[in-house]
Amino acid sequence: MYLLYTIAASLISFLFLKWLKRRRFCMDLKRLDGKTVLITGGNAGVGKETAIALAIRGARVIIACRDTERSEKAVREIKRTSHNVNVIQMELDLANLRAIREFCKTFLQREKRLDILINNAGMPSVLDWTDDSFSMCFGVNHLGHFLLTNLLLGRLKESAPSRVITLTCSAYKYQKLDFQDLNYNLFPFFTYCRSKLANIYFTQELARMMEGKGVTAYSVHPGYMQSNWTCHYSILFRVVMQAIMFMFFVTCEVGAQTVVYCAVADEVVPHSGGYFLDCRHAALRPFAKDSGVAKKLWEASERLVKLI
Repeated sequence: MYLLYTIAASLISFLFLKWLKRRRFCMDLKRLDGKTVLITGGNAGVGKETAIALAIRGARVIIACRDTERSEKAVREIKRTSHNVNVIQMELDLANLRAIREFCKTFLQREKRLDILINNAGMPSVLDWTDDSFSMCFGVNHLGHFLLTNLLLGRLKESAPSRVITLTCSAYKYQKLDFQDLNYNLFPFFTYCRSKLANIYFTQELARMMEGKGVTAYSVHPGYMQSNWTCHYSILFRVVMQAIMFMFFVTCEVGAQTVVYCAVADEVVPHSGGYFLDCRHAALRPFAKDSGVAKKLWEASERLVKLI
């Protein structure tokens, strides 16, 4: 009898955990024929699932990644799954500002439209540095996408109405920005949190600057997902995290739903600059809605990437 109770309790606990992992799905099946979508880091995880979902809707999908071999494999899989042959890859290293400029130059020469830019690629909390001596998290997660978006902004305006979607994380709430040390890299997790907060401020200021110009912007927390982000860590850490992710984290397909929602749904347009999760507009902590900080970060970022 004790064994039966144990099995029943385990089953109930497992089903409860599965219930906790339920997330909303994007039910908007709007077609994107004739639209061009650029997704950074679209060769794996939530980026790849987003690419599949938008390719199914008929978009021309470009995945921009550093690893060409993995990208080519992902393109084949996306084409096969979506039955859309209009999917390509381009090489992009977000940890190198010169490489970003070269990428944008090539993109603008090849592509006449850019309807949806999805700043998806990101680095977890690792103690490392970019080629330009920025902390890896801040350099890739914020500065790399900041420069990329600015260099492609003209094409986005020409293709209006267009959208910029930047992936962030609810971990933003654990840190605030220090303008005396934006390149902070002492505790990797704190650096990650700050980079995700920077994504939110970036989205807000971009939305303010593009008001009335046909470009809207959204920051998205896709949820905590069963992705390959643990590849940057030790084997022991990966094993432990795989077990935790199986129990508590959502699949990348589910995580992509809010990104897809912000890419296609009409009801998000009035919420440009907003923060989204579970396919809905969500509230932010008060300090993350400071327009003065958002403007200050934008100006500091312009200097750091030498846009001014």
